[in-house]
Amino acid sequence: MIRTRFTRALTAAAALLTATGLVAGCSGSSQAAQTVDGKTVLRYEGTASQVQFWELADDLGYFNNISLEWRGDQTSGPQSIQNAATGETDFGGAFNGAVLKLASGGAPITSVIGYYGSDAQSFSGYYVLEGSSITSARDLIGKKVGMNTLGAHHEFLVREWLSREGLSNEEIAQVELIVVPPVSTEQALRQGQIDVGTLGSVFRETAIERGGIRPLFTDESLFGAFTYGTTLFRDDFIAKNKDAVADFVQGTARAIRWTQTQPRDVVVDRFKEIINKRGRNENTDLVEYWKSPGVAGPGGVITEQEIQTWIDWLERNGELEPGTTKPSDVYTNEYNPYANGTYEPDSGPDGEPLEG
Repeated sequence: MIRTRFTRALTAAAALLTATGLVAGCSGSSQAAQTVDGKTVLRYEGTASQVQFWELADDLGYFNNISLEWRGDQTSGPQSIQNAATGETDFGGAFNGAVLKLASGGAPITSVIGYYGSDAQSFSGYYVLEGSSITSARDLIGKKVGMNTLGAHHEFLVREWLSREGLSNEEIAQVELIVVPPVSTEQALRQGQIDVGTLGSVFRETAIERGGIRPLFTDESLFGAFTYGTTLFRDDFIAKNKDAVADFVQGTARAIRWTQTQPRDVVVDRFKEIINKRGRNENTDLVEYWKSPGVAGPGGVITEQEIQTWIDWLERNGELEPGTTKPSDVYTNEYNPYANGTYEPDSGPDGEPLEG
């Protein structure tokens, strides 16, 4: 059953992160390393053949007091959070629903900036074959939906759509959600191994180019322009390295704002330059499919609604005890220059007024 499997996945992740976070806090110092010139080193994981906003910020010269140290690539939000909680890295990011569940389980973490979401150009779609008989949520009863991982963004969105379309919990439980790597999703859909495939970014664009598929719904059709995921630090790390966290957020916020205010071609060209010079044996093919930052708030400012939406959802589905968690428990905009008064929300990456 979907609900049982979903609850087990999130509960296990919360227990793991709570335990490992406490172990990390007891077994080692949360004081970050320093470079020879006195900058604080922040260890992170990247994404192969893509540029994260903090990597862009570093390239644009937006950091003053920190130095980034790449520790390899991650493949999922839960993995990213786990590594941050255990102290293998200093920050990580994930879907806000997963962040809330982990925090409610006792993981000492705080989100500081939004980093991914959807808009009219950047979104995830849930696709069926052109000739499929599936046209409504009710048609999914007894069918298979493929996604990259369970207990995270895509499972939340599928269940939210099914609920909005009027299916009961018992009916939703009859929809089978299975893990399919993004690189294999299109093939699995075309070969009939799954009935619905979750496609985003380059995988969506190339599948659409080949034709023969149509969207059943998209995350953008559910929430519009909406930031779904946030970047977080451990609370003990923030307490001991507040200046470094503040510098990370201001620089990353300005980099996000840069992508929000620059022409697409300028952003894509800069991403290519960064990938080519960092020497990770990557190519720039994926960058060509970049459409927009997909972050709703200026500079990644987090809104209460982006958190409250998932608190309400988790309470409604029995994943959170009602009234035990509020948005301010898990996020802060304290360090974001577009929220703390440093820059006007509608200004550019250096606080300058925008034309038009």
